[in-house]
Amino acid sequence: MKFKTYCALTLMAGLAVVVTLNSCTKLDEKPYDIIISSNFLQTREDVIRDFLRSFEHGYWSIGSTYVAQENSADQLITPNREGDWYDGGIYQRAHYHTWIPTDSYTSDMWNALYQGIDLATNSLEDIQAIDPAKFNMTEAEKSDFLAELRVHRAWFYLRLLDLYRNIEIITKVKGENIGTTQSTPEESFSFIEKELKESIDGLPTKESLGENAVGRWTKGAAMSLLARLYLNAKVYIGQDKFSECAAVCQDIIDGKYGNYAIEDRWDAPFDYNNDNSPETVFAFPSSQGYTHWHYTDDMYWRFYEANTFKYFGFTEFGANNPKWSLAPGRDVDGNELPQALGKPFLKFSKYPDDVRLKKYKNLGNSQREGMFLFGYLPYTEDGVAKNVQTTKGYTLYMRDAVGMFTNLPPDEVPADKESNMNHADHNSGFRLVKYPIYPSDDKNAILSAYAEIRLAEIYYSLAECKYRAGDKPGAAALLNSVRKRYYPSGSASLYKADGSDLNDQEMIDEWGREFIGEGRRRTDLIRWGVFNAGNWWDKQPDAGNYTHIFPIGRRVLNINPQLKQNPGY
Repeated sequence: MKFKTYCALTLMAGLAVVVTLNSCTKLDEKPYDIIISSNFLQTREDVIRDFLRSFEHGYWSIGSTYVAQENSADQLITPNREGDWYDGGIYQRAHYHTWIPTDSYTSDMWNALYQGIDLATNSLEDIQAIDPAKFNMTEAEKSDFLAELRVHRAWFYLRLLDLYRNIEIITKVKGENIGTTQSTPEESFSFIEKELKESIDGLPTKESLGENAVGRWTKGAAMSLLARLYLNAKVYIGQDKFSECAAVCQDIIDGKYGNYAIEDRWDAPFDYNNDNSPETVFAFPSSQGYTHWHYTDDMYWRFYEANTFKYFGFTEFGANNPKWSLAPGRDVDGNELPQALGKPFLKFSKYPDDVRLKKYKNLGNSQREGMFLFGYLPYTEDGVAKNVQTTKGYTLYMRDAVGMFTNLPPDEVPADKESNMNHADHNSGFRLVKYPIYPSDDKNAILSAYAEIRLAEIYYSLAECKYRAGDKPGAAALLNSVRKRYYPSGSASLYKADGSDLNDQEMIDEWGREFIGEGRRRTDLIRWGVFNAGNWWDKQPDAGNYTHIFPIGRRVLNINPQLKQNPGY
């Protein structure tokens, strides 16, 4: 099914759920004008709607975990900007790892992920019960839908395991009205592994779906989730499964589960046509006219100052809302910070010929350059050249530092040397532009799919496995297979063939460069043993390792008394 059909059917499925939940409950009459569970599936299109209804929710749920995955790590911050985004200290607690069970996201992400599991499981039960011949479907199509739903549900479970560790495994929802007791991490790990392995044979390949592959769980996408599971197994269950991860990654790279390839152009995996990119393993389709959750909600649109839309030339969403910025690399006097972690822009600057270091700029004809916003943001209005202003009344001039700069010229530093999460202005911190924001009159504005899994992740995962096994040359070769697109031909910035450039810190930094802002930094820092023990700007080591996982939110515990709070909370 094509992209627009995908979105339309998903939205219609959502409406069907609403109708079902609000329908008449007098079951001794045969209804003809309303939809209830017993007559929901009438046509082939109904089955497709049922199959898809948890996918849109899955796309939306990406934003529910962004605070937990990025604010808690060393690359992104949400400081108190002159009273903006203090929000009761919730983002400061995320930064300092002092979160509490009443912080909203501790409940919100649990609920968002379990809603997806419930939807996927309900659809599984629906489709398992049908005779495909009655819906003009083949047994193979039914098997495909069931396999994809199992993988989709496993994706939700993998994220829950990563965030909370002690979770419920739910495989039946019809007729159920209470939750279950929690499984051990080992039981959850084994369940996810089993679901992924058992689903492989029933899944399509990227090639078999053709232009309809975007938003569908294929063999390659499912095996990529298995690679994620194995890569983090030592954290999840205390068992080293790097060799298993390496084997899966090598099979994916070798084309065993479909044909994928690393893009030559640095921004192609995020551009308007990335749904057809050979690097895209799994993505959620997006457009301005349908859904575009990664552009809005709690993700990329909130990196930018209120009037930045004038610099982009994209006016359809109105003003921006500056929640995120990069963590600083320098103090207010311009000196590099001493910590090994954090300092994301300076980590890019270590290789100064990196094309991503340019200031983001729209070039016309659906093209852009650069991945960051910094300094002044000029634009023209009614023929007059201007710079973007903050909502506080001063001109925006973004610095790689946190403090009170306000109207100071770029070559001056403030007398006030305080720099922390509770002392920032709107000039504090560079901003990230991962997905392009083309002007409103560009037909491809806000058209990029959200790339949940890129082939680059498989290369980096295999490189890490080789590095941990002592094969630095193999790790360097894999990393350079991706990194070469960021530097001119013959650049000295590529790793040496013998891998002598690589050490633990460089591996951590390189994961950060490649996947900055992609909602995974916490997971990577934990795997490398520095999430709790490390320190970065305005962040000291944790008092204990219990903050590897989050507390189960108070609102969740109040609903299900069978659940036990995670240790340490």
